Amino acid sequence: MKFTATQIAGILDGEIEGNPGAEVDRLAKIEEGTAGSITFLANPKYTSFIYSTKATITIVSNNFKAEDELSTTLIKVKDPYTAFSKLLEYYNQVKLNKSGIEQPSFISDSVTYGDNLYLGAFSYLGEQVKIGDNVKIFPNTYIGDNVKIGDNVTIFPGAKIYSETIIGNNCILHGGVIIGADGFGFSPNQEGVYSKVPQIGNVIIEDNVDIGAGTTIDRATLGSTIIRNGVKLDNQIQIAHNVEVGENTAIAAQTGIAGSTKIGKNCLIGGQVGIAGHIQIGNGVKIQAQSGIGRNIKDNEMIQGSPAFGYNDYNKAYVHFRNLPKIEDRLTKLEKKQSNNG
Repeated sequence: MKFTATQIAGILDGEIEGNPGAEVDRLAKIEEGTAGSITFLANPKYTSFIYSTKATITIVSNNFKAEDELSTTLIKVKDPYTAFSKLLEYYNQVKLNKSGIEQPSFISDSVTYGDNLYLGAFSYLGEQVKIGDNVKIFPNTYIGDNVKIGDNVTIFPGAKIYSETIIGNNCILHGGVIIGADGFGFSPNQEGVYSKVPQIGNVIIEDNVDIGAGTTIDRATLGSTIIRNGVKLDNQIQIAHNVEVGENTAIAAQTGIAGSTKIGKNCLIGGQVGIAGHIQIGNGVKIQAQSGIGRNIKDNEMIQGSPAFGYNDYNKAYVHFRNLPKIEDRLTKLEKKQSNNG
């Protein structure tokens, strides 16, 4: 799909210097620009590239003044970075603007859906599924019985949404996401043989939630596992049964959260964090990558380590961790010296 400089300037409310009919069909970094691409200049340290870039169109600041000859058409805007981000969003919307029901796919007779549905090939919609307006479900997606999906939701290929799951408005679920699988519930008898505890709850995902590829969210044993409004989950995160994640909390990849833990709002949790079950994490908590959390955390704490403790205390202690072999060697020499003097 091609766009002219005039069309792009209209989208960005920008001013053209150069050829208004210049056409582009892809995006590029300024140092990697080729004919037919559009790029941007926001960071002054990349200014030299504007004189050598092969990009057909370059977005620049209103106050940019060329000091040498240019081969690229300029679109001048107030903030090039924001403008390019807006263009990326627009491009992505156009790219994903699919509609209609592809075949083969299976839709139960009791399914209801709103306007402008896109359902990719080889998808399955179970009994009593309810889908809102402007929903895009990409190929090879499974949606189980009694699932409810709000408006403006995008579900990318290969996602599995188990029965009874509720998904709000404006959510994005990336490829390979599994929502509503059984929680890890087993009860051993006297001989140590495990019996499965039925997991009869569900998962509730509120509005404006993004869930990265390969992330799994287990259904509750009873009640609901809840992901609150505005939560952002990275790839390959495990959220166990009956967990609750507070609004606008962001969690990085490979974090695991054990059952029944409650996480507050506006938390930032780094990658590869392990969080034990049945604990409370307050609002505004910051947990550094690879930390192990086994206790309740108060509001606005910043912690690190395994087991985790105060971030500043950890950094001070780390200096001594690294020097432990030297300290041990010094102590040994002092003990020998004292022993000899005795």
